[in-house]
Amino acid sequence: MNEWVLSEQNHAFIASKKWDVVVLPFGATEPHNIHMPYGTDIFQVEEVGRRACERAYRRGGNVLLLPAMPFGVNTNHLKVPGGLALSVTPTTLLKLLTDLVDALSRQGIRKMVLLNGHGGNELKPLTRELFHKTDMFLCVCDWFRVAVDQYPRLFAAPGEHADEMETSMGMAFFPQWMKPAVAGSGTAKAIRFEAIRKGWVGITRPWHLLTEDTGVGDPGAATAEKGRELMEIVVERLGDFLYELAVSPMDEKFPFEP
Repeated sequence: MNEWVLSEQNHAFIASKKWDVVVLPFGATEPHNIHMPYGTDIFQVEEVGRRACERAYRRGGNVLLLPAMPFGVNTNHLKVPGGLALSVTPTTLLKLLTDLVDALSRQGIRKMVLLNGHGGNELKPLTRELFHKTDMFLCVCDWFRVAVDQYPRLFAAPGEHADEMETSMGMAFFPQWMKPAVAGSGTAKAIRFEAIRKGWVGITRPWHLLTEDTGVGDPGAATAEKGRELMEIVVERLGDFLYELAVSPMDEKFPFEP
């Protein structure tokens, strides 16, 4: 049993420690091209969370991983033919988070990291919604952004969804559910407006029009070695942050310097 994973522990052990940080993973259940499992976002964020919490815990930080949210915001996937994306709305995620923050804060938890593994889950607005309603410190980490500075070195064709990066992660950490030999090209349709292409204007993209195989980005150059190297970088960076957050006192200046 891993002492830093709530679902694997018993009440006697959990009650014996003062937990300084809890980590709540957010995933999604959706198609990932035609070669990756529907649970990709869940499997990835749980693996990152386990390893990062372990790193922090072994350094002496009382950091606890909570069970992952398996459903994400996929309202723009609902017209994908046969897609079966299990979508909730941002309002639903807010309600779930509100209840969990209330429950955990009543039991002495003061710091929570929302560890996001799905691009459709825009969690920072939820922390703004709760900011004036709770004394708990909330922060958001999109794990796939933690090592984005390393993507040009690691990946030949960085994409966005079931791409080389995600395929490499799958080959490294859940190969039993991967079928890379049948992967689609991950070709995305071009947006007609320059302002949207350059990021000046944002939209919610209709996924059934964006791509024919639900992938965005060529997975062809993926390898398990790339996935393992990426995980090592992410775990080092995120694990060290979790440790620092755990041992930092919640004084009147937190999170700023005294």
